[in-house]
Formats: sequence, C-alpha cells, structure tokens
Amino acid sequence: MEHEPTWYVVNVADAPTVSHPIAGTWTRFEDPHHPFQQVGVNLRVLGPGQPSTMYHAENAEETFLVISGECLAIIGGQERELGPWDLLHVSPGVPHTFVGAGEGPCAILMIGARHPELRSFYPYSPLAAEHGASAAADTEDPAEAYAEWRDAGFIETELDWPPSTVD
Repeated sequence: MEHEPTWYVVNVADAPTVSHPIAGTWTRFEDPHHPFQQVGVNLRVLGPGQPSTMYHAENAEETFLVISGECLAIIGGQERELGPWDLLHVSPGVPHTFVGAGEGPCAILMIGARHPELRSFYPYSPLAAEHGASAAADTEDPAEAYAEWRDAGFIETELDWPPSTVD
C-alpha cells in the first residue's frame, strides 16, 4: 500500500497515551491518519512490578532504550537488570518482556520493525509467569496470550512522565 510521503513533529506530552492497570502507560508517536509503515516507536512507562507485555518473540528486530528508572528484562529465558541508558537489541525469534523494578517509574523507548508478515509467538515461561507476564501455554494467538489482561482494558490518559520542566 503506497502512502504519500509525510513527516511531522510531536512532543511526548502531546502524543496519544493510554494506561493499563497491569501493563503501565503506553505512548504511541504515530499520527493515527499516517501510521508508521516500517518502524514502530513507542514509550512505555512501567511502575514497579508492572510487565510491559506478555513474554513473546516476533519475527522482526526490536530495540529498547531505558531512559529512566530500572527494569528487569526477561530475555531468552534469563533475567537481566537494566537501568538508565542501557540499550537492549533483540533479534527475530528471541522471546522477551520487561518488568518495572526499583522505587519508581521506568521509562523505556521501544522501537520495532514492521512488515506485512509480522507475527508474534507467546511461549510459556515459568520465569515470566513469576511476574505475571507469561501466556498460560504456548500460543500464536494474542487474544489467548492476553486473556487474563483483557478485562482490565486500556484507558486514554495523559502521560505523567517525563517530569514537567514547567512550574
């Protein structure tokens, strides 16, 4: 599908944001009328103990930059503590998720490839399950993977991060 070339600037404070009681706050930088075609970019803010997603692998690359706070990356069946300015790159097929850690919010810039054949797989992980971030059984169906989160739902909100620079 061809799209007219476009560009725009959006401040994180003005970008569409939703919150989920389990999965934190999510800001998408895309213009709803001109969605990104090749790369997805969002900002996820997690409170302590909040998982960003169900443990999953995609058939595309993803890169994550922790901007502030602390989180636990569950990746390839291992745990890794991440803090400000840690960058994690994930090759296609590597299962992963993040869980907020520390005393306050953790902000993660998430960037992932997009293509028409983009698929996710949600493997069961006992380690991720300890954090409420694993599908009950291996599945390729997102609705099945997120069944326990479904009733909580996303709510449109305003981002309470980053801290305001205006008093």
